[in-house]
Amino acid sequence: MGYQDNKLEKQVGSYPTCAACGSKKLIRDAWAKWSVLSRDWVLKSVFNEFACDACGLETSPVWKLDHEFRKRRIQRFNDDTRIGLFRHGTVVITAGIQALEEKLKAAVVDQIGKFDNFNDGNDPHGEHDFGSIEIAGMKIFWKIDYFDLEMKMHSPDPANQEVTHRVLTIMLASEY
Repeated sequence: MGYQDNKLEKQVGSYPTCAACGSKKLIRDAWAKWSVLSRDWVLKSVFNEFACDACGLETSPVWKLDHEFRKRRIQRFNDDTRIGLFRHGTVVITAGIQALEEKLKAAVVDQIGKFDNFNDGNDPHGEHDFGSIEIAGMKIFWKIDYFDLEMKMHSPDPANQEVTHRVLTIMLASEY
């Protein structure tokens, strides 16, 4: 059986299963050679054939995606972005936010970082990528969008911070 590269395989949270029995216990043939320098076996080549340790059949992998794992990972990256901890990211504030006095802007950023009132109404996908706060009688929205590292298109995988540039936008609700 030949192995076909699968786009799903590249997504964070994906895993192969046996096409025959559904087990996660897939194995793959490979060659290893002894390294005198490292005093250990070093992987030399991996072959296309797969077999299942559970049912013993030669098989092709069926790729599955752990959606809950991906959602929790995206939540964590978005929560980190809101407090300024990101590998690839930008914070954008609108003209209305820019016009606020410095103390008020600092309070906005602080409250966004502490925001934890996520529910089905404001976070239907469970990614912690949107919120609304109120400060000094003003309603303020914030949102996080996912782009590729070149900022030319959407991220190929928002659960992978190595290929995602997050943009946190902070705006007055009236600017929406």
